[in-house]
Amino acid sequence: MPDLNNTSLISFNNWTLRIRKSTHPAPRLLLLIHGLSGDENSMWVFAHDLPAVYSIVAPRAPHVAELGGYSWRPPQFEDMDRPPLDELKLIAQVLIRWVDEYSLSAGIDARVFDVMGFSQGAAISNLLAFLYPHRIGKVGILAGFVPSGLEELVSQHPLVGKTFFVAHGTKDERVTIDRARASIEILEQAGAKVTYCEDEVGHKLSVTCLRALKNFLAN
Repeated sequence: MPDLNNTSLISFNNWTLRIRKSTHPAPRLLLLIHGLSGDENSMWVFAHDLPAVYSIVAPRAPHVAELGGYSWRPPQFEDMDRPPLDELKLIAQVLIRWVDEYSLSAGIDARVFDVMGFSQGAAISNLLAFLYPHRIGKVGILAGFVPSGLEELVSQHPLVGKTFFVAHGTKDERVTIDRARASIEILEQAGAKVTYCEDEVGHKLSVTCLRALKNFLAN
């Protein structure tokens, strides 16, 4: 189970979210994006003991998933492997607008914020970095991939100066290791500096990679 200590469950603008407030005088926002069939509680297993400077927020995705839980895409599109770029842009616009509204209400400067996602949430994290690179700082990609609709943006090198942490399991059957490695190539072609952790696990994060993730976010 995720560690939900020192977090609060709240409702904001018709979104359900779990938050951890920072007492730092200049807090930095970390957005946690859960995977398909997850919810606002799913990502906290990765967020335990992260630096106190982070004000952490984990929203529940807006769509009910076909197999339970929630999704960032409507159920009729969950299985589409190649979503059109227009649909991806709409998802990103909704999240950026929500971050702006939430950070304003919470008194947090989120003109640049960090983001971390798992599986489908990792794909959404990549999406935000490609479409809003001026808004995104560090990016954590856990058991995820680069959505297929983003290839046409690679030649514009939108990720120059961006740092990514990518973790994947060689035994992952939901997002294959080949797809993960191909996604890293795409990120690097787009200009990103990638720290990669690979381990012999399935569709999850290993202890070794979790330790490396925390080190990435702490530095």
